Amino acid sequence: MSVTKEDGGKLNAFAREPRMEVIETGTSRSRSTTILLLAGLALVLVMVAVAAGIS
Repeated sequence: MSVTKEDGGKLNAFAREPRMEVIETGTSRSRSTTILLLAGLALVLVMVAVAAGIS
């Protein structure tokens, strides 16, 4: 942490920031991510069907 002193005698502390990471474009979804998305979609559709059946 770097600390600087202002003209009025106040101290300013600046935090260290983490290094930036560059994310490569064009990375495809993994198989597990696709399965998780499809399972979530199926769950939403079932919940909508149950809600429609109740009402």
